[in-house]
Amino acid sequence: MRIVSIGGGSGLSTLLRGLKRYVKASDGAVELTAVVTVTDDGGSSGRLRREFDVLPPGDIRNCMVALAPDENLLTRLFQYRFSNGRGLKGHSFGNLFLTAMTDLTGDFSRAVKMSAEVLPVLGRIYPSTAANVVLEATLANGRKVSGETRISRSTSRIERITLKPRKPKPLAETLDAISRADLITLGPGSLFTSVIPNLLVAGMAEAIAASPALKVYFVNLMSQPGETVNFSASDHVDAIRRHCGRAVIEVCVVNTAPITGPVLSRYRAGAAQPVDNDLETLAAMGLDIVATDLLRMRHVQADERIRHDTGAIAAVALELAQRGRRRRRKLTSMKATL
Repeated sequence: MRIVSIGGGSGLSTLLRGLKRYVKASDGAVELTAVVTVTDDGGSSGRLRREFDVLPPGDIRNCMVALAPDENLLTRLFQYRFSNGRGLKGHSFGNLFLTAMTDLTGDFSRAVKMSAEVLPVLGRIYPSTAANVVLEATLANGRKVSGETRISRSTSRIERITLKPRKPKPLAETLDAISRADLITLGPGSLFTSVIPNLLVAGMAEAIAASPALKVYFVNLMSQPGETVNFSASDHVDAIRRHCGRAVIEVCVVNTAPITGPVLSRYRAGAAQPVDNDLETLAAMGLDIVATDLLRMRHVQADERIRHDTGAIAAVALELAQRGRRRRRKLTSMKATL
């Protein structure tokens, strides 16, 4: 089974970390490809972008660590973050490693591939584009905001996002993986800064729509201040459709486990709340719905972040990949008889 997971941030890493165990246990029967957004301009990644003119390595690094076979010393080293030192404070070793490899090879994509062999990761990881792109948002008040960090801090509703330069080229390997996939996943993750930017790369939405793979969107657990305040599940899907200009989602996966307790109070104090899974509206949009417990009753401490359970989300993805594989085989068989 071939799975292509598209996104960025902690959401994509969570899914990859769960899927990794199926790759390890399958002895080659499950292939995993991650396509990662490259619009981050904050923190260590932002500093390295500005100082070395490289693509942001942070989300790529997190995916590499998520797909590393073991939490060994090298894996921990990639996540090590310097707490002091002039010029070093705030940087992670993995970000610096990817930046150095880019300088040595002259190509970020090749640097990612070679770095992934060092860990070594259980899958392939591709940046969504090799172009040094900047995210721009048009807000409901008509104002335009450039840069992922500034966009995520917006207090006005986001109407549309674009990439500058427009329509950057994807990697050929990404399009090939999409065409051969049994399952393509979008999310979970920040809608406007982790998921949709990948779909704005030239040919990506078209390739996903044309692929015989089953296309699935994992709906976020919580709304995100600055991006999706008061967004229902169907609002998320509608935003993706509007930006793609076509249907690239067939199945929506939503959480049924209640989110309660002190952690919810803390999120609400920050203007975030559980996403309303408006199932009837999703069904009216022609989508299949998988509704299940994606928290697995995990006790979330008040100071923790609310995240999908890695095992639960990966189990759903694997089941859907099997469904996609059966459909792909059926389509292949039908074509053979024509």
